[in-house]
Amino acid sequence: MKRLARVRDNPFLRFLVVGGFAAAANFGSRFVFSRGVSYETAVTLAWCVGITTAFTLSRLYVFEGARHGSVWRQFAGFTLVNLFALLQTLAVSLGLLHWGLPALGIERHAEAIAHAFGIVVPIFTSYFGHKHLSFRQPAL
Repeated sequence: MKRLARVRDNPFLRFLVVGGFAAAANFGSRFVFSRGVSYETAVTLAWCVGITTAFTLSRLYVFEGARHGSVWRQFAGFTLVNLFALLQTLAVSLGLLHWGLPALGIERHAEAIAHAFGIVVPIFTSYFGHKHLSFRQPAL
């Protein structure tokens, strides 16, 4: 119960939980999209699933007071922060897939491994971007 209370009382830990859920939606949907489109397109479409999940849950559970702000302004900021995260995700995913993992001799599940690392990289930049841009509280 102490751990649960610690998560409840810490916005960054709530962000990690919400982000983990959104990342799972992102990661899992990529496999579905990969059945019909290229890897790059599947990663991008999966990112759209992840951003929608993350915005909704972040607004409800992570950033206090966000429910009282303009949804459209928040979503615009959220999208901007996540476009930067998408660039990070694509750079890491493609870099690992085409250069990093082959250099290490890793071929099995290379797309999944590369994408997983690509999702993890922008966690910290995204938290601070959302805190200070997407869901910032207006000055009184």
